[in-house]
Amino acid sequence: MKVIAVNIASPTVINWRGKEIKTGIYKSPVPGPILLEDEDVKGDTVIDRKYHGGKDKACYLFSADHYAHWQKRYPEQEWNWGMFGENITADGFDEADIYVGDILKIGNAVVQVSQPRQPCYKLGVRFGTQKILKDFIAYACPGAYLRVLTPGTVTEGAAVSILEKDPHKLSLKKVFEMLYRPEDSHEVQEAIKHPFLAESCRKDLDKVLKRISRAQVS
Repeated sequence: MKVIAVNIASPTVINWRGKEIKTGIYKSPVPGPILLEDEDVKGDTVIDRKYHGGKDKACYLFSADHYAHWQKRYPEQEWNWGMFGENITADGFDEADIYVGDILKIGNAVVQVSQPRQPCYKLGVRFGTQKILKDFIAYACPGAYLRVLTPGTVTEGAAVSILEKDPHKLSLKKVFEMLYRPEDSHEVQEAIKHPFLAESCRKDLDKVLKRISRAQVS
Protein backbone atom coordinates (compact mmCIF):
# COMPACT_ATOMS: atom_id res chain seq x y z
CA MET A 1 0.00 0.00 0.00
CA LYS A 2 1.12 3.55 -0.68
CA VAL A 3 -0.06 7.06 0.13
CA ILE A 4 -1.42 8.72 -3.00
CA ALA A 5 -2.27 12.07 -1.39
CA VAL A 6 -2.40 13.84 1.95
CA ASN A 7 -5.29 16.23 2.44
CA ILE A 8 -6.41 18.92 4.85
CA ALA A 9 -9.13 21.58 4.84
CA SER A 10 -9.72 25.17 5.80
CA PRO A 11 -13.05 25.96 7.50
CA THR A 12 -15.88 26.25 4.96
CA VAL A 13 -19.28 27.74 5.76
CA ILE A 14 -22.22 25.85 4.27
CA ASN A 15 -25.96 26.43 4.45
CA TRP A 16 -27.88 23.51 5.87
CA ARG A 17 -31.62 23.78 6.38
CA GLY A 18 -31.46 27.52 6.75
CA LYS A 19 -28.48 27.56 9.11
CA GLU A 20 -24.87 28.48 8.44
CA ILE A 21 -22.57 25.67 9.57
CA LYS A 22 -18.80 25.37 9.45
CA THR A 23 -17.29 22.15 8.13
CA GLY A 24 -13.94 20.59 7.32
CA ILE A 25 -15.33 18.19 4.67
CA TYR A 26 -13.77 20.16 1.79
CA LYS A 27 -10.32 18.63 1.99
CA SER A 28 -7.78 18.92 -0.82
CA PRO A 29 -4.23 17.66 -1.42
CA VAL A 30 -1.29 19.51 0.05
CA PRO A 31 2.36 19.09 -0.96
CA GLY A 32 2.91 17.70 2.52
CA PRO A 33 3.97 16.48 4.89
CA ILE A 34 1.04 16.32 7.29
CA LEU A 35 1.58 15.61 10.98
CA LEU A 36 -0.60 12.97 12.64
CA GLU A 37 -1.04 13.98 16.27
CA ASP A 38 -2.79 12.25 19.18
CA GLU A 39 -6.24 13.70 18.49
CA ASP A 40 -6.15 15.14 14.99
CA VAL A 41 -4.03 16.10 12.00
CA LYS A 42 -2.11 19.28 12.66
CA GLY A 43 -3.47 22.21 10.68
CA ASP A 44 -6.63 20.40 9.60
CA THR A 45 -10.14 21.66 10.31
CA VAL A 46 -12.16 19.58 12.77
CA ILE A 47 -15.38 21.33 13.72
CA ASP A 48 -17.77 18.78 15.24
CA ARG A 49 -15.64 16.84 17.69
CA LYS A 50 -18.58 14.69 18.71
CA TYR A 51 -18.13 12.82 15.43
CA HIS A 52 -14.61 13.68 14.24
CA GLY A 53 -11.20 13.97 15.84
CA GLY A 54 -10.24 12.74 19.28
CA LYS A 55 -8.25 9.69 20.32
CA ASP A 56 -10.34 7.19 18.35
CA LYS A 57 -10.76 9.29 15.19
CA ALA A 58 -7.59 11.30 14.91
CA CYS A 59 -7.19 10.66 11.19
CA TYR A 60 -9.36 9.37 8.33
CA LEU A 61 -7.99 7.17 5.54
CA PHE A 62 -9.86 6.37 2.34
CA SER A 63 -8.85 4.05 -0.48
CA ALA A 64 -7.84 5.52 -3.82
CA ASP A 65 -9.00 2.24 -5.36
CA HIS A 66 -12.65 3.26 -4.91
CA TYR A 67 -12.38 6.56 -6.73
CA ALA A 68 -12.99 5.04 -10.18
CA HIS A 69 -16.34 3.67 -8.99
CA TRP A 70 -17.44 7.02 -7.65
CA GLN A 71 -16.19 8.98 -10.65
CA LYS A 72 -18.40 6.87 -12.91
CA ARG A 73 -21.36 7.31 -10.59
CA TYR A 74 -20.89 11.09 -10.12
CA PRO A 75 -19.11 12.28 -13.29
CA GLU A 76 -20.31 15.86 -12.84
CA GLN A 77 -18.06 16.40 -9.81
CA GLU A 78 -14.74 18.22 -10.05
CA TRP A 79 -12.71 15.26 -8.91
CA ASN A 80 -9.58 15.42 -6.80
CA TRP A 81 -8.17 13.47 -3.89
CA GLY A 82 -9.78 14.31 -0.55
CA MET A 83 -13.32 14.24 -1.97
CA PHE A 84 -14.56 12.04 0.85
CA GLY A 85 -13.06 14.20 3.57
CA GLU A 86 -10.10 11.89 4.08
CA ASN A 87 -6.74 13.05 5.41
CA ILE A 88 -4.92 10.19 3.70
CA THR A 89 -5.73 8.69 0.31
CA ALA A 90 -3.95 5.35 -0.11
CA ASP A 91 -4.01 2.64 -2.75
CA GLY A 92 -4.30 -1.08 -2.03
CA PHE A 93 -6.45 -0.51 1.07
CA ASP A 94 -9.21 -3.17 1.18
CA GLU A 95 -11.84 -2.85 3.91
CA ALA A 96 -12.57 -6.58 3.70
CA ASP A 97 -8.98 -7.41 4.63
CA ILE A 98 -8.26 -4.64 7.14
CA TYR A 99 -9.38 -5.41 10.68
CA VAL A 100 -10.36 -3.23 13.61
CA GLY A 101 -7.26 -3.25 15.82
CA ASP A 102 -4.77 -3.68 12.97
CA ILE A 103 -1.62 -1.63 13.55
CA LEU A 104 -0.19 0.16 10.52
CA LYS A 105 2.88 2.23 9.86
CA ILE A 106 2.17 5.17 7.56
CA GLY A 107 5.19 7.32 6.84
CA ASN A 108 6.84 7.52 10.26
CA ALA A 109 3.55 7.45 12.18
CA VAL A 110 2.15 4.31 13.79
CA VAL A 111 -1.65 4.04 13.84
CA GLN A 112 -4.36 1.59 14.78
CA VAL A 113 -7.60 1.00 12.89
CA SER A 114 -10.50 1.93 15.18
CA GLN A 115 -13.69 1.86 13.07
CA PRO A 116 -15.20 2.38 9.61
CA ARG A 117 -16.36 5.86 8.61
CA GLN A 118 -20.11 6.45 8.97
CA PRO A 119 -21.36 9.01 6.44
CA CYS A 120 -23.34 12.09 7.47
CA TYR A 121 -25.19 14.88 5.68
CA LYS A 122 -21.98 16.85 5.17
CA LEU A 123 -20.80 14.28 2.64
CA GLY A 124 -24.10 14.93 0.85
CA VAL A 125 -23.41 18.65 0.93
CA ARG A 126 -19.94 18.02 -0.51
CA PHE A 127 -21.42 16.07 -3.42
CA GLY A 128 -24.41 18.35 -3.87
CA THR A 129 -26.92 15.57 -3.16
CA GLN A 130 -27.87 13.56 -0.09
CA LYS A 131 -28.31 10.56 -2.39
CA ILE A 132 -24.59 9.91 -1.94
CA LEU A 133 -25.32 8.66 1.60
CA LYS A 134 -27.46 5.74 0.39
CA ASP A 135 -24.95 5.00 -2.36
CA PHE A 136 -22.06 5.10 0.11
CA ILE A 137 -23.84 2.70 2.46
CA ALA A 138 -24.74 0.34 -0.39
CA TYR A 139 -21.17 0.26 -1.72
CA ALA A 140 -19.87 -0.54 1.79
CA CYS A 141 -16.26 0.56 1.31
CA PRO A 142 -16.08 3.32 3.92
CA GLY A 143 -12.40 3.76 4.69
CA ALA A 144 -11.00 3.79 8.21
CA TYR A 145 -10.69 6.04 11.18
CA LEU A 146 -7.28 5.74 12.79
CA ARG A 147 -6.04 5.96 16.36
CA VAL A 148 -2.54 7.49 16.45
CA LEU A 149 -0.21 5.37 18.58
CA THR A 150 3.00 7.13 17.60
CA PRO A 151 2.64 10.65 16.14
CA GLY A 152 4.54 11.27 12.95
CA THR A 153 4.57 12.77 9.49
CA VAL A 154 3.02 11.37 6.34
CA THR A 155 3.80 12.49 2.81
CA GLU A 156 2.57 11.63 -0.66
CA GLY A 157 4.32 8.46 -1.79
CA ALA A 158 4.92 7.14 1.74
CA ALA A 159 4.58 3.42 2.32
CA VAL A 160 1.64 1.98 4.25
CA SER A 161 2.63 -1.28 5.94
CA ILE A 162 0.84 -3.60 8.33
CA LEU A 163 2.84 -4.09 11.51
CA GLU A 164 0.33 -6.28 13.32
CA LYS A 165 -2.92 -8.00 12.33
CA ASP A 166 -5.59 -8.10 15.03
CA PRO A 167 -6.42 -11.71 16.03
CA HIS A 168 -10.17 -11.05 16.29
CA LYS A 169 -10.36 -10.67 12.47
CA LEU A 170 -13.24 -8.19 12.60
CA SER A 171 -13.03 -6.42 9.26
CA LEU A 172 -14.01 -2.82 8.60
CA LYS A 173 -16.45 -4.02 5.97
CA LYS A 174 -18.13 -6.41 8.42
CA VAL A 175 -18.56 -3.68 11.06
CA PHE A 176 -19.97 -1.31 8.45
CA GLU A 177 -22.48 -3.92 7.30
CA MET A 178 -23.48 -4.58 10.91
CA LEU A 179 -24.21 -0.88 11.36
CA TYR A 180 -26.50 -0.65 8.34
CA ARG A 181 -27.52 -4.21 7.37
CA PRO A 182 -27.23 -6.38 10.49
CA GLU A 183 -28.08 -10.04 10.01
CA ASP A 184 -26.89 -11.78 13.16
CA SER A 185 -27.39 -10.39 16.65
CA HIS A 186 -24.65 -12.66 18.02
CA GLU A 187 -22.14 -11.15 15.56
CA VAL A 188 -23.11 -7.67 16.72
CA GLN A 189 -22.74 -8.70 20.37
CA GLU A 190 -19.24 -10.03 19.70
CA ALA A 191 -18.25 -6.92 17.77
CA ILE A 192 -19.32 -4.71 20.67
CA LYS A 193 -16.85 -6.59 22.90
CA HIS A 194 -13.90 -5.88 20.61
CA PRO A 195 -11.24 -4.19 22.77
CA PHE A 196 -10.01 -1.80 20.05
CA LEU A 197 -13.32 -0.71 18.55
CA ALA A 198 -13.89 3.05 18.86
CA GLU A 199 -16.26 3.86 21.71
CA SER A 200 -18.67 5.81 19.52
CA CYS A 201 -18.97 2.87 17.13
CA ARG A 202 -19.50 0.52 20.06
CA LYS A 203 -22.44 2.68 21.16
CA ASP A 204 -23.88 2.69 17.65
CA LEU A 205 -23.66 -1.09 17.46
CA ASP A 206 -25.37 -1.31 20.83
CA LYS A 207 -28.24 0.72 19.35
CA VAL A 208 -28.36 -1.72 16.43
CA LEU A 209 -28.51 -4.64 18.86
CA LYS A 210 -31.41 -3.05 20.74
CA ARG A 211 -33.32 -2.52 17.48
CA ILE A 212 -32.82 -6.17 16.59
CA SER A 213 -34.07 -7.22 20.03
CA ARG A 214 -37.18 -5.03 19.76
CA ALA A 215 -37.92 -6.41 16.29
CA GLN A 216 -37.63 -9.98 17.56
CA VAL A 217 -40.04 -9.27 20.43
CA SER A 218 -42.63 -7.66 18.18
